[in-house]
Amino acid sequence: MPELSVVWFRNDLRLEANPALHAAQKSGNDILCLYILDEHSHAIRQLGGASKWWLNQSLKTLADQIENLGGKLHLVHAKKTSISEVFRQLIETYDIKNVFWNRRYGKAERDVDTQVKDDLKSRSIQVESFNGNLLSEPWQVKTGDGRFYRVFTPYWKNLKANVALPSFEENSKVSYASIEGENLSDWSLHPTRPDWSKGLSETWTPGHAGAIKRLETFFDEHLIGYHENRNRPDQPSTSGLSPHLAFGEISAADIWSRTIEYMENHPDAVPDGWAFLREVGWRDFSYNLLYHADNLSSDNWNQKFDAFPWEKNESALNAWQRGETGYPIVDAGMRELWYTGYMHNRVRMIVASFLCKHLRIDWRHGERWFWDTLVDADMANHPASWQWTAGSGADAAPYFRIFNPMTQGQKFDPNGDYVAKWVPELKKLPTKYIHEPWTAPTSVLTDAGVALGQTYPEPIVDHKPAREAALAAYAAIK
Repeated sequence: MPELSVVWFRNDLRLEANPALHAAQKSGNDILCLYILDEHSHAIRQLGGASKWWLNQSLKTLADQIENLGGKLHLVHAKKTSISEVFRQLIETYDIKNVFWNRRYGKAERDVDTQVKDDLKSRSIQVESFNGNLLSEPWQVKTGDGRFYRVFTPYWKNLKANVALPSFEENSKVSYASIEGENLSDWSLHPTRPDWSKGLSETWTPGHAGAIKRLETFFDEHLIGYHENRNRPDQPSTSGLSPHLAFGEISAADIWSRTIEYMENHPDAVPDGWAFLREVGWRDFSYNLLYHADNLSSDNWNQKFDAFPWEKNESALNAWQRGETGYPIVDAGMRELWYTGYMHNRVRMIVASFLCKHLRIDWRHGERWFWDTLVDADMANHPASWQWTAGSGADAAPYFRIFNPMTQGQKFDPNGDYVAKWVPELKKLPTKYIHEPWTAPTSVLTDAGVALGQTYPEPIVDHKPAREAALAAYAAIK
């Protein structure tokens, strides 16, 4: 029986530029590529439906890559047994010498990894972990007096000046173990009865190759002008890399190095390149917050918000989820989300602000809906961004910043193309009225085939009094 080095894949589903895999390659042992679907560690948040769809596709792609190299991706569903028990069974069956993985940063994930590491070491198994997902780890970027950053701009300045990229040497003599595991199809990650994934499969190509293609397309077609156009949901002006990053099909370090190289060869792209990398830096900042929080997805970072008087309004929440609020830019975003598993970042801020500040519904309801429906739902970036919009997070938007959905639509979807695509019942309205159809004369509505309250809903709240009520609620806890 050959000696084995195990690479435990988690949110790093790539063979390229993977520090844990690179370390295993240097060990000289055959490599057992392992993925465990962990549904036993109850403290760990389970994937939402859209993320399960992506995981299914990504694991297929990764398994194909490994098979092309002569090995197999060993799959284990840990539902009734712990991760430590999974490893115990592997150790008793195979001659495993060491285990490598890339680190995770949520408290529940760290607790599991610590337990597994202790168990493995007690069995004389060498364990090493690496940074495979961030530009810099949460304990590396500190203020002058040694504390972690709570404000993004100074964090970004420090990070930008101190990014240290890993280097990798190709090893053509690597041998991959070919050990059968479970069948991916038995995990039921793909939706059935009904299969609602048509829009996702039309929009996305999970896997490392899909990530590289998106990045190259972004460089060629959208990077120049990114700073100006990135807020325009009516244009394909962003990278679309967030789900690939969430599953580790490409690393932040790889994106950084490729972007720097592109800027060196295209000096006119430098300002936009740094604007793009700043967004990658925000993701690192979110992981910095996650690492120092007990539970970023459920606990207010700013504890003053524990006293905020959220409204309980199930019908309004349902209308928001369905994209039937009567505010076109909000409804367009929610419908884009449902069909593609994605939403433009500017529109994410608009719909989140609407839920938290117009409807005064607890941000956690919106965060949970996004967690289930987004293909790029991320342990850190996802809740940190929701708390930023709600006002409860670190370096959050001030409580009095309440997005006006009409002016936001007019500014960032000036011709109404985004609304017309996702709210087609309004597509015949003149641009003047498409972001606030209730202001259109009856004759205009009739000509456009719009009957408010019938073919398209009336606004579920009035903007001005809703804004005033939100300001009063925020002032009460200020």
